[in-house]
Amino acid sequence: MKQTKKILKMTFILASIGSLWFVPWILVKTWIMPLPDTVQEQLHEAIDYGFDGMIVYVDQAGKPPEFYAAGWHDRKNKIPAYPEALFKIASITKLYVAVATTKLVHDGRLDLDKTLADYLPKLAGRIANADRITLRMMVQHRSGIPNYTDSPGFWENDYSKNNKESLDLVLDMPADFEPDKKYSYSNTNYLLIGEILDKTLRYSHHQYIKREILVPLKLDNTYSLLSEVDLEDVMSGYYVGYDDDIKSNDFVNPAGSMVATAEDVGIFLRALNDGSLLNENEQAIYSSIYEYGHTGLLPGYSSIARYHKDIDAVVVQFVNTAGGTTWNLSEIIYSRIVKIVKRTEASS
Repeated sequence: MKQTKKILKMTFILASIGSLWFVPWILVKTWIMPLPDTVQEQLHEAIDYGFDGMIVYVDQAGKPPEFYAAGWHDRKNKIPAYPEALFKIASITKLYVAVATTKLVHDGRLDLDKTLADYLPKLAGRIANADRITLRMMVQHRSGIPNYTDSPGFWENDYSKNNKESLDLVLDMPADFEPDKKYSYSNTNYLLIGEILDKTLRYSHHQYIKREILVPLKLDNTYSLLSEVDLEDVMSGYYVGYDDDIKSNDFVNPAGSMVATAEDVGIFLRALNDGSLLNENEQAIYSSIYEYGHTGLLPGYSSIARYHKDIDAVVVQFVNTAGGTTWNLSEIIYSRIVKIVKRTEASS
């Protein structure tokens, strides 16, 4: 028996060592390196690992917000990264859409238990289970509706620039699973929620988000669409293996269309988490349907925005390099930055 346990233990160790050969060593190196003394030093290390540019915003209760940047805002024109730059926040946009949905539910204008077919009858025969998929399921990614961004040729054919063309990619397709039986992230859910919001409001949900969220929080550097801003103010975006700046590539879907500064995202996230954005009843609705932090990923852009309750801090990270192992690397760098912030808090 002891010999069997010894053999099993050795087999596990060898298997674990062997599995390291399949993990890019840059990730292993980043993970095991000693933490630098400051967040700024961590950003410079990340640039050395292959990121083109980074922005980090830290808002810890009782302290002035901290702003960090490293690398390039624009690699070709040698413009250094700066914290006030606009950035494509991608799927962090879903937090704003979920808040808008919450407010309309609270006001009795939407019902989380009504179905997709109730709200958009024209899709009843085009999306499987439309008569069983509720608004709640779409908000929570439990609808089973296929993700249109997974469709072959989506990015190459610029479907991201047109919501109708994006939706057409998944019409008449079989469901990925029965409604509410699984969780599977699908941008199609939020495209459809945007359509439902527009139909309910009888005007653009972008205007509603501005009126109900951006203006009250004084988020003057947050925009619903890339077309609303000067491109020079937007941090350039790069993809591994592709030399050109791809920041002009548009993405108009409610699943990830917004552009903002790190500070504005941080202010929004703080308000969402501390209860100052929603009233008590709205907060209860929101808590039942969606999350309080998010990540975002578009070609050339990755972002992470989370609230850390144990240190009462919001940390927002923008990286303008995507592809390859950059997403995994950005998650590791983010975790290291949070550790530095926690260490600083513990020593103060």
